[in-house]
Amino acid sequence: MIAQIDIIEAVEAVVAPAIQAPYELVDIEYTKMGSDMVLSILVDREGGISLNETAEISERISPLLDTIQPDPFPAQYLLEVTSPGLERPLKTPEALQGAIGKYVNISLYKAIEKVKVFEGDLLAFDGENLRLSYKDKTRQKEVIIPYASVAKARLAVKL
Repeated sequence: MIAQIDIIEAVEAVVAPAIQAPYELVDIEYTKMGSDMVLSILVDREGGISLNETAEISERISPLLDTIQPDPFPAQYLLEVTSPGLERPLKTPEALQGAIGKYVNISLYKAIEKVKVFEGDLLAFDGENLRLSYKDKTRQKEVIIPYASVAKARLAVKL
């Protein structure tokens, strides 16, 4: 079976050129949902994306997926083109740069000060380190997080 990462890379190579401004390819996921495999293409644009727009993009990229040779998919799959939602993943340095000033959730490969998940306001990102303001019980604190130690980053909803 072809590795999941290889499938995502093959899909990205074909669909990324077809998703042009004002749209942005946010992420590609290939996951099992019940007994089905689902290929999720997360697309967004400034101000959000409509259901009609996701349907149009789906119609545009679906035939492109059939052109990938050799076929990377080990089984039938469902194609889902969707908005990333409020908790949009931040997968690239550019996405993190765009999230400065926003409330984020950062998961780490290894803990900093015995904490593996930080949630707070992203104050700065210089390409090497993220500076985050977060609440520790009742006190506001700041932490510097090396970009290399970030396992996952996403926008978060402040409750």
